[in-house]
Amino acid sequence: MTGTGASATLEVVVLALIPAILWGFAPIFDKRGMAAGGGSVQASLVVVIVDSTIYWLVIATLYGRSAFSGLTLEALLVFAFAGVVGTALGRITIFVGVDKVGASLNSTILSTRPLFATLIALAVLGEPLGPVTGLGIVVLVAGLATLTASQGGDLGGWQPRELLWPIAAAVTFAVANVARRYGMLETPLSALEAVAINETAGLVALVAYVVAVGGRDVLEKPRASYRYFVGSGLLTTAAMLALMAALGLEEGRIAIVDPLVATAPLFTLAFAAVLLRDLERVTAKVVAGAVLVVIGAVLITL
Repeated sequence: MTGTGASATLEVVVLALIPAILWGFAPIFDKRGMAAGGGSVQASLVVVIVDSTIYWLVIATLYGRSAFSGLTLEALLVFAFAGVVGTALGRITIFVGVDKVGASLNSTILSTRPLFATLIALAVLGEPLGPVTGLGIVVLVAGLATLTASQGGDLGGWQPRELLWPIAAAVTFAVANVARRYGMLETPLSALEAVAINETAGLVALVAYVVAVGGRDVLEKPRASYRYFVGSGLLTTAAMLALMAALGLEEGRIAIVDPLVATAPLFTLAFAAVLLRDLERVTAKVVAGAVLVVIGAVLITL
């Protein structure tokens, strides 16, 4: 490999590790926000307002009037659907999961989304299921079983059925990811433009829900919780922009980027062990389960 090639690959690795670290750190803010009296809908709304605003500002700066020039009605509907399912429903279930079982377990179980995305893609898009993918599914399921028996996570304790919250979040993100993949295959839109449509649709859905159920009650939360959720939104946005930058490089192949991003739960475990000692318990079984889930997710991705 030439010096230039090695430098390019190192740049991809660094850019891919940035979202892994930031998405590993964001759940710490989420847990603190929920512990401060925040709510799942409030948290989802704040995060989406933050990232949508930044995405639109970046698009205006980079593309100007040429933005969305390749947008079709089909692509709009596909990305809007992904936004309602993944951004609105997915984010709400994420925050409920963080509150119920803890940031460490929730983040790890969210990493099972390649499993559901693969199964959905197999059924909907006809994408093949190879032996490595099958091995990854087995390893990932073993990781989930280990997490269920871990007795870690939220110090207040949790019931096995409450693991359904992060699993539901993983499913919604998997459905949304398959929709996004279909949309990207059918449109010349950039990933940034697609994400902006996705997040904006999610924002519209969340605002409609808040209005329908009574906005004041949903949004009347302690000020401290808002600060944590704004922080989570900024981390999420920076992570997504770094991910798109990594994928936009010539050396930024999915086979390199995705496995690195999939290590996010390991960072969450490290951060939670240090920063959430008063709220969560990180046990040896939690670590073992997380490692298995990450390995399984990487195998499925590859």
